[in-house]
Amino acid sequence: MATISSVADLIKAGAITLTLSFSAASVLPAFADGGGGGGGGGKPPVNCKQGWTYNKNTGYCEKTSMLDDESLTEQGRALALHGYYEGALEALMAVRDKNDATVLTYIGYATRKLGRVDEGIAWYHKALVIDPKNVHTHEYLGEGYVAAGRADLARH
Repeated sequence: MATISSVADLIKAGAITLTLSFSAASVLPAFADGGGGGGGGGKPPVNCKQGWTYNKNTGYCEKTSMLDDESLTEQGRALALHGYYEGALEALMAVRDKNDATVLTYIGYATRKLGRVDEGIAWYHKALVIDPKNVHTHEYLGEGYVAAGRADLARH
């Protein structure tokens, strides 16, 4: 009779079953969740579980608090443009330096798309104080005014 000397031998012999449990969002590479981060085109960004944000440098979802502002901004923008507004807000609100027109613009965008139009418009105004010529902010502000029934302000 053969001796079984390891767990691997027991598994091979069918004597035991091994069950692994892990969080896919924190262990698997990003492609397992449908794509990488990015801008408005191509594959949709990874929408990680709450408290986690995709890091394109590592290819994994990581604790939001551990990412730098540039990564958070990039992923927040990508999530917003692909319709993951709550995930976008989580990433963008975690940005430490809010003195950035892009961050404020996409906070406004995600907020407006969640139906909080007046709040979104207020974020656009904050962004325009920092960068008054930001074309994207002006575009989204106009869309916000239209959504609020203020076509007169949108034309302006």
